[in-house]
Amino acid sequence: MIRWTHGVILTAAAAAYAPFPTPAAVPDSTVHAGGIWKAAVPQKPMKGEFDSYDPMGVAVGARIKADCSLNWVNPDDGARYCFSSGTSLVYFLDRPQTNIQRARDGWRKLSAQPR
Repeated sequence: MIRWTHGVILTAAAAAYAPFPTPAAVPDSTVHAGGIWKAAVPQKPMKGEFDSYDPMGVAVGARIKADCSLNWVNPDDGARYCFSSGTSLVYFLDRPQTNIQRARDGWRKLSAQPR
């Protein structure tokens, strides 16, 4: 069964035949301290909207820096949004246009405040 979820095709067969290696099976030089998500940190720094702060944090007035290992590109305008956690990304994708507007409003307020 193939299911389309937030731009990712998930298949039960692919998940069953591609298990993650256990830490004992991976040489120490390749184990990343940040877990499986931090293993995908881009080699070249990426720049996201809102100075690469998490848009869900910006929407509520918080500056939460994200390294762009989790990001989403808006298909309408090509803008990249960087997220500090998978939870933030999933929540954002529930209503992306609404959350973009909330983040823009929050960014205007944050930009007016001194750091």
